[in-house]
Amino acid sequence: MELFLLGPIIFLLLISIKQINEYEKGVKFTFGKYSGIMEPGWNIVFPVFQSYQKVDVRTKAVDVPEQEAITKDNVSTKISAVIYYKIKDASKAVLQVEDFFYAVNQLAQTTMRNMVGEVELDRLLAERDTVAARIKEVVRETTTSWGLEILSVELKDIILPEDMKRTMAKQAEAEREKRATIINSEGEVIAAVNLSKAAKLMATSPGALHLRTLNSINDISSDQSNTVVFVTPIEVLKAIEGFTKSKKG
Repeated sequence: MELFLLGPIIFLLLISIKQINEYEKGVKFTFGKYSGIMEPGWNIVFPVFQSYQKVDVRTKAVDVPEQEAITKDNVSTKISAVIYYKIKDASKAVLQVEDFFYAVNQLAQTTMRNMVGEVELDRLLAERDTVAARIKEVVRETTTSWGLEILSVELKDIILPEDMKRTMAKQAEAEREKRATIINSEGEVIAAVNLSKAAKLMATSPGALHLRTLNSINDISSDQSNTVVFVTPIEVLKAIEGFTKSKKG
């Protein structure tokens, strides 16, 4: 008789043992009501009276697809993102929301469109981290009640219309040309100031101009391909002419 009863009991125990892996939590229900969290390892769940649901508590990545949105300055864009989160409270993740993965995805899409509509295009492009942090904060405020912890939000791509890309490229080129013009003009100003100082120094220093002339001649004569032409002052020519006439007479 004892052996007859022992068999069903052992069988009942065997089918009641449920394994929860290290990266999981189990949410147990007794008579349909929440009755506790099952930790990793072997747990007893009596058939008929109890049931359970496994919840993966590892970090998850939600790839939010491209969303069309209009910025505050009325520029149409497409934006995509990735949200990293993990389950902090397994019971809330099961009891408070039907499908937390789908819910996070939909909430992220709506939040992204709203955030893009609150900023201008320049800020969206220049402050991606700030916009992502704002999206994370808004999503976190809602998902906390679902037992989720939002770890990070990263903006993947910001796609602009082709005409806007061409406009921005022209603007960038104009800015580069403007910068180059300013640099060149500043160089010319500095060169003019230095030439003015050099001219004043030569004018006030006896022999400075002659030394500069000799130095220039030396630089030119170092290259054999150059032809140097000396211009003789008219006074010297007249003196030579007068000397020649007096000698003939």
